[in-house]
Amino acid sequence: MRAGGKKLRAVIIALLLVLLPSLARAQSCSYTVTSLNFGLIDTLSGTAATSTATFTATCSGSLPLLLPVLVCPHIAAGTGGATSAAARQMASGVNSLNYQLYSDPAMSVVWGSYNWAYASRPPPLLLSPNLFGNSIDTLTLYGRVPGGQATVPPGTYLSTFSGGQLEFRSRTTLLSSSCNTGAGNLGTSPTFTINATVAANCLVATQNIDFGSKGVLDANADATGQVSVTCTPSTAYTVSLNGGTTGGTPTNRKMSKGGERVTYGLYKDAARSQPWGDAGTPGSTVAGTGTGLAQPLIVYGRVPPQTTPSAGVYTDTVVVTITY
Repeated sequence: MRAGGKKLRAVIIALLLVLLPSLARAQSCSYTVTSLNFGLIDTLSGTAATSTATFTATCSGSLPLLLPVLVCPHIAAGTGGATSAAARQMASGVNSLNYQLYSDPAMSVVWGSYNWAYASRPPPLLLSPNLFGNSIDTLTLYGRVPGGQATVPPGTYLSTFSGGQLEFRSRTTLLSSSCNTGAGNLGTSPTFTINATVAANCLVATQNIDFGSKGVLDANADATGQVSVTCTPSTAYTVSLNGGTTGGTPTNRKMSKGGERVTYGLYKDAARSQPWGDAGTPGSTVAGTGTGLAQPLIVYGRVPPQTTPSAGVYTDTVVVTITY
């Protein structure tokens, strides 16, 4: 019995010596990041554009005692660069479009790196290995292009992340669960892109023309209004004014009160020598090129001498069309 007991203990010890190396086998992680596409951006609207991407970590093998794996996905500025902690950039030639990456749905915590000039760091990802030492988990990257970038020219904007722009590191949580340093095993980083397309666009605002009160229409009555055009930089545009509700020519439009009419004209110049109309009157439209800022265009109105109709308020509606 004693001898048999010794043999039994020897077998148990031998089994333990076989199992321990298996529990301590090396752990390694691989990573993927989907590209983040903002799509078509309207920089004149003043509203932000948002999109998301997905970071995935897959770890195989295990650390001693099946400790959780800490993954720190450090993401720096990208090829477009960054001008501040709040503004990464995408580039289109020499032009830039501001955007930022965040680790939270509220888009208040910037996703950064220990290896860049700003204080923001990546979110830690804790993976719990199963009995076979394998684990997988994901994080969402939240992207936002802020409004207020009306002076950005149309084009396709891009920032690429690869090589030194990314450091995806993993380690045991035995010492800490912080991603504030470059500690941990450096994995092979994938390449992904951030991109957006700024569309050519124009906005228009108007100021009405009021000729005031007149007793007898025996002399020119002049007044001005305004068309304010805001187009993306380098966007060519033309502004046309239709003939009003009665479909008159540029200098023979009609204001109405019931069946009565008052003739008036709209012009491009203060001398009232250049009629402002539409494509139906060649040379009567106004052309320009956008800057991203509002461009005011004065509309010169004139009521010429004519037979005075009955007293009352005479009105017309003219449609402004921007072609770009």
